[in-house]
Amino acid sequence: MQEELSILIQSQYPLVYLITSEEERAERTIATVAQIKPSRSVFVWTVTHGMIEYGQQSGTITQHNTVSPEAALEWVVRQKEPGIYIFKDLHPFVESPAVTRWLRDAIASFKGMQKTIILMSPVQTVPIELEKEVVVLDFPLPKIEELEEVLLEQLGVTRIKRLPTETKEKLLRAALGLTRDEAEKVYRKAQVTTGRLTEDEVAIVLSEKQQLIRRNGILEYLEHDEGIDGVGGLEELKHWLTQRSNAFTQRAREYGLPQPKGMLILGVPGCGKSLIAKTASKVWALPLVRLDMGRVYDGSTVGRSEANLRNALKAAESISPMILFIDELDKAFAGSAGSADSDGGTSSRIFGTFLTWMQEKRSPVFVMATANRVDRLPGEFLRKGRFDELFFVDLPNFEERSQIFQIHLSKRRSDVSRFDLPQLSSVSEGFSGAEIEQAIIAAMYEAFAQDREFTQLDIISAVKSTTPLSRTMTEQVAALRDWARLRARPAATTVAEYQRMEF
Repeated sequence: MQEELSILIQSQYPLVYLITSEEERAERTIATVAQIKPSRSVFVWTVTHGMIEYGQQSGTITQHNTVSPEAALEWVVRQKEPGIYIFKDLHPFVESPAVTRWLRDAIASFKGMQKTIILMSPVQTVPIELEKEVVVLDFPLPKIEELEEVLLEQLGVTRIKRLPTETKEKLLRAALGLTRDEAEKVYRKAQVTTGRLTEDEVAIVLSEKQQLIRRNGILEYLEHDEGIDGVGGLEELKHWLTQRSNAFTQRAREYGLPQPKGMLILGVPGCGKSLIAKTASKVWALPLVRLDMGRVYDGSTVGRSEANLRNALKAAESISPMILFIDELDKAFAGSAGSADSDGGTSSRIFGTFLTWMQEKRSPVFVMATANRVDRLPGEFLRKGRFDELFFVDLPNFEERSQIFQIHLSKRRSDVSRFDLPQLSSVSEGFSGAEIEQAIIAAMYEAFAQDREFTQLDIISAVKSTTPLSRTMTEQVAALRDWARLRARPAATTVAEYQRMEF
């Protein structure tokens, strides 16, 4: 950012709009740029103090009668020396006819002069009259090198040298997406809470990111306490995730590996597609955030839905590295092809915005999406390159059903040796993981009503009284399996075994 600002100012660009909430950090960057020859004076305007030379105390007004934006801009126009003029939070006034006119007059008067106005605000408001004249820049959040400086300030040279390399990297990665002030506060909070700053305090650092997500309204932070052992079967998919557990580290970058882009999981409902997203979050030690497409759509104002999506994606990038979870992608974008007739093309524009972002994003945001109906997915999603891998999650086989019974019974009873898992697996053929769990719960309710402990026979009875989805939707399941046979990677078996399966 410093280099880009320097080029713009050296090139005599008259008006720059800098979007940031980190005023002090942005001011320091601008002051550094101002020292490059020919050097320039830096002045800062606020509605509370008027125009003040940078570095002076905030209570010292060096330029009188410049509190109003019109008077401040008039003063700027009169200056003959090279200068950079920072206007903080001018956005409430910028659409005023007088302020807009003064800005245009200033731009015209700056030709051939080393003068630049920088509008600094967390909100972008650019009147149509200035669109051709202004350069809009997003001031980036601190990178890993700057966060390392913050960590050094908090720990000191001696203590930071004692930190293992992996621990230090996890603490720094956890703070990515925070402002410098937020990083300082959360590192202090972790130290005050535990008296030290180690890998165990990564969770405290990550909790600060939850606040950023809550402020957005469209993104939802998901807690993840399920480890990889809590998922029955899906060995191929779990192996893929485990292999990439360090894919977002600096060591992976130095090795030459690209950052993973995303994964699309297709499959039969209730077979663990959503659960694997939470598992990935645990394995990778990254925050898991769900994008609620229902909240994106807003018909109150034209263009509001598209703006909602852009803001949500921008918020996701600001807290990266992270996992962006989109459940039932087939429903979220099912109507994009014919949306011109139903919603004026809003769905198509949102779909296009999302596809463009997926293709061009450089931030470490891993998109994990699930879908049940592949026929409803737009073909653009399935093109190679959108996702790193396309997995198909089928109904669990005999061994996997035994694992699922073992997992769910262990959650509810400490001793599961009294249950015959192979027999339970045999009677539940065609059941999904969710249906197996519900059968156990139904057996427990039956026994609870009779004031006794539930047994093997209770579970078998509950299984036999349930009609699984694989029987009620036989045609849809068969069609999904047939599509996935040669188009998707199986999540639970090797490719050779999968191709030999009879559907």
